[in-house]
Amino acid sequence: MSKLVVRHDTANISTLTLNRPDVLNALNVPMFEQLRDHVAALRDEVHKVGCVIITGAGKAFSAGHDLKDIQNGEHPPERHFQAKTIQALAELPIPVIARITGHCYTGGLELALAADVLIASRSAKLADTHSKWGLTPLWGMTQRLPRRVGLSKAKEMMFTSHIYSAEEAERMGLVDICVDDSELDRTVEEMAGRIAANSSYSNSAIKSLLTATDGMDMEAGLAYELAHSPGAGKDARERIASFGKKK
Repeated sequence: MSKLVVRHDTANISTLTLNRPDVLNALNVPMFEQLRDHVAALRDEVHKVGCVIITGAGKAFSAGHDLKDIQNGEHPPERHFQAKTIQALAELPIPVIARITGHCYTGGLELALAADVLIASRSAKLADTHSKWGLTPLWGMTQRLPRRVGLSKAKEMMFTSHIYSAEEAERMGLVDICVDDSELDRTVEEMAGRIAANSSYSNSAIKSLLTATDGMDMEAGLAYELAHSPGAGKDARERIASFGKKK
């Protein structure tokens, strides 16, 4: 089987690349199967991999769900397999950066929204086009998009199928950082490096706490943090001991 999702590791940073550039990385079942395998492997490497980058080969992050796959009849290994795969990425106990170029539409946007930090090149375009094709979301759009941009803006995006520039996406909070195309790789690498330099134990615990308390009121969230924060990690003593020492 061809590699539809390619993993490349540099130090303690792992990059997953959607690899169907000839069709703008349109998402089909075999691609999701390979993505799920990579995510499952990364769950066992939480103290080895400090940051994950997900991106697309060629000109696009992903043009979305492969409509030809829908036309031909899909056969996922289980019901809602794609949605569960995206959720597994969202629940990965490692910070995830989405590196977005070119098209990031509909299913591709749902996949990107599973990341913790979204960084886009200035030429990127983002949209939800479910309504254009007479489809309804199954991969998390109705839940993750409003949490990013607010309910009214999410409605605007979803009802109109409008395509937004990366600069518009940054202004509405859909992406965290928008940079010139020539600066994208450097920006993503620097962000990933800063994240991976910190304690993987702490980042995993912080992500878990943030996810678990999302939607709680302040009182409930504070109570959850007090009850479930796991305390200092094994690397805390060494990290604190290094304070003030020149490298």
